[in-house]
Amino acid sequence: MGVLTRNNVKVKGQGGQAMVFSHGFGCDQNMWRFVAPEFERDYRTVLFDHVGAGGSDITAYDRTKYGTLAGYAQDVLEICRELRLERVVFVGHSVSAMVGVVAAIQEPERFDRLVLVGPSPCYIDDEGYVGGFSRQDIEQLLESLDDNYLGWSSTMAPVIMGNPDRAELGAELTNSFCRTDPEIAKHFAHVTFLSDHRADLPKVQTPSLVLQCSNDVIASEAVGEYVCRHLPGAELVLLKATGHCPNLSAPEETVAAMKAYLSA
Repeated sequence: MGVLTRNNVKVKGQGGQAMVFSHGFGCDQNMWRFVAPEFERDYRTVLFDHVGAGGSDITAYDRTKYGTLAGYAQDVLEICRELRLERVVFVGHSVSAMVGVVAAIQEPERFDRLVLVGPSPCYIDDEGYVGGFSRQDIEQLLESLDDNYLGWSSTMAPVIMGNPDRAELGAELTNSFCRTDPEIAKHFAHVTFLSDHRADLPKVQTPSLVLQCSNDVIASEAVGEYVCRHLPGAELVLLKATGHCPNLSAPEETVAAMKAYLSA
């Protein structure tokens, strides 16, 4: 099986430099449909689905490989090698922000910039660190997800999306969660919410933009500030957008912030 088929890779755009978009938990590349086209004139845009999501080849799923975010980072690097991409601008949403961090540490020469949208290196509170959740919170969340994934999705997706006055956004995220293979989604959730990549942040050599939303229940402003403090050469932009998915709820503001950073 080819890498491009495995991850349902789609390439568009006219530019010489590549911009790779990586989606978050329970999503697929469709979540970038309002953002990626805005860069097609100046970049070669590359979109893909993590194995188990969207149009990816579900038979390629391996619980051992994808038992850590390193497995997802390996896929990103394989896509870049297959397409012979250099000086990549990597755009990662939510858990994919840390996937990009891991990939950039492994092959720093391949990346020019990281754009991290709603990143969190660790979701569980620790001494001197506010991740936003207690360990008990996360254990209850995962237990609820394991017991009834579809019910959990319909309850949690609108909360994660935020923007309660725009119910269609929460409905879209709910539908996206429900399209994802439940067993893979459960495993990915455990990998995501129990991961701790705080020690990786100082190892990153690639300049980074951290895009932080207001009222984000998954990755709070304190988390965004922590990421920016510990990532060498990072810049933090606090968006007016609320919730965890500005690529859907506020694509114009997201695009503007990215363009301002990349042109500076």
